[in-house]
Amino acid sequence: MWQVGKVLVLSPHTDDAEFGAGGTLHRLVSSGVEVFSVVFSTAKESLPDGFPEDILVHEAKAAGKILGLPEENIQIYDYPVRNFPKYRQDILEDLVRLRKTINPHMVLVHASTDVHQDHQTVTEEALRAFKQVTILGYELPWNTIEFRSQAVVALHEENIKAKITALSAYKSQKHRPYASEDFIWGWARGRGVTINAPYAEAFEVLRLIIR
Repeated sequence: MWQVGKVLVLSPHTDDAEFGAGGTLHRLVSSGVEVFSVVFSTAKESLPDGFPEDILVHEAKAAGKILGLPEENIQIYDYPVRNFPKYRQDILEDLVRLRKTINPHMVLVHASTDVHQDHQTVTEEALRAFKQVTILGYELPWNTIEFRSQAVVALHEENIKAKITALSAYKSQKHRPYASEDFIWGWARGRGVTINAPYAEAFEVLRLIIR
């Protein structure tokens, strides 16, 4: 694995990072890299009927554990879903605090071309807060009209299996068409073909710092 210190992955909503970078996170942790995960909304307003309001908090912690993250490395905020632009300054201040307390060497966020307003807000404010840190943008095809796959991480079967197992912890989200196991395998294979690897995940290079 490439030489990298602490990694901070930002998820506007629970399960974003697992979908966009779950295999990479598992490979990083398996390589001894310390990974921190911060979620900005539990998206409780979007829960299907019949689930308790806090279910996504428990599901996010369970998914993180499957990928190898200790629970103390997972933080979950409660910004209202689809309203992040209204809280832009608060989100920026949270990100600045995270920069000071975690001091990551690399940050993973949504790609800059993701059209979801919450995703856009976190990415834009992360670029302000982490000006001196390498930033990669992960892809979610259902929210991204175009995507620049400037960085591709080769993955192994065990990384994709861990990603799928982590996503399966989100029982409340299994109705999503993109949560299907077939789709996850196919997506990983498709990205792998581009670098002659069995599986991969792709990222947009938003900022690259070489020291």
